[in-house]
Amino acid sequence: MSSGPDGVPEAIDPDVDLHVPAQRAELAGAHGLAVLAAISAGGAAGASARYGALLLWPAPQGAFPWAVFWVNVLGCALIGVLMVLVGERGRTAHPLVRPFLGVGVLGGFTTFSTYALDFTELLEREEAGTAVAYAGGTAAGALAAVWLAASLTRAALDRAARVARAGAR
Repeated sequence: MSSGPDGVPEAIDPDVDLHVPAQRAELAGAHGLAVLAAISAGGAAGASARYGALLLWPAPQGAFPWAVFWVNVLGCALIGVLMVLVGERGRTAHPLVRPFLGVGVLGGFTTFSTYALDFTELLEREEAGTAVAYAGGTAAGALAAVWLAASLTRAALDRAARVARAGAR
């Protein structure tokens, strides 16, 4: 558990805690199939978007894999925005929004496998410095992106709430 800005504990994963039998049961039956279908459809869309980005910005042989780097950083930023919008401060969304967008679209868009393959290829070409910069830069960029995007989203929502309260006076 973590605490939100108001000090109220928030679940790390507010959708499903598999330690709770009632929540584990949410994945059974028709609802479980709907979740699987949402994740699958989202994953197909996200992976297709990543494939399109890699076609638009291919890395020449021996070059730094900038497209994969930016796909992962952008995807992490969007995950930060999504998690604030659907999982914080009492906000709720349709039960399939997070599986579709978070696990599906953004999980399919971001790519650990291509990142690992690019890292391995850099090492095989004996470009250890570039490989380490890529590995560290991707991890740092992804973490910074999710933090910054979540922070900016919270700030924007707080500002919108202040403006709405001021307008209601």
